Amino acid sequence: MLDDLPPDLGRLLALRVWHAMWLQRIDDKIATVQRREAEQERGRQRRPTEPDWFVELGIGDGRPPIEVHAGGCYAAGKRRRPVARDEARRLLASGVQACSHCQPDTALDILDLPTRPALARTAH
Repeated sequence: MLDDLPPDLGRLLALRVWHAMWLQRIDDKIATVQRREAEQERGRQRRPTEPDWFVELGIGDGRPPIEVHAGGCYAAGKRRRPVARDEARRLLASGVQACSHCQPDTALDILDLPTRPALARTAH
């Protein structure tokens, strides 16, 4: 049997204290990581669901709607509010721009939106 431990009691006790200290540090770290992971999981479970539709809002007086997006669109800005399907359709029909990335007009089965001036100028 390999016996590489010191032969005297004093050094053996010192090694035991040292290893107990390290085990306590490791156990404390494990507990901290477990708490953090549990908090993150609770946060994921409590996160509100993404709305099916939302409108991106402009800046200034009244924060007018500027663009309609489908839920989960990566191209939307920070200023937004969720809207119901009917309101999204109404906004698009009234001339609010549809996002060119998530294409809510297509998802909402809107075939003919009002002509947008910026698009009409580039067509010529």
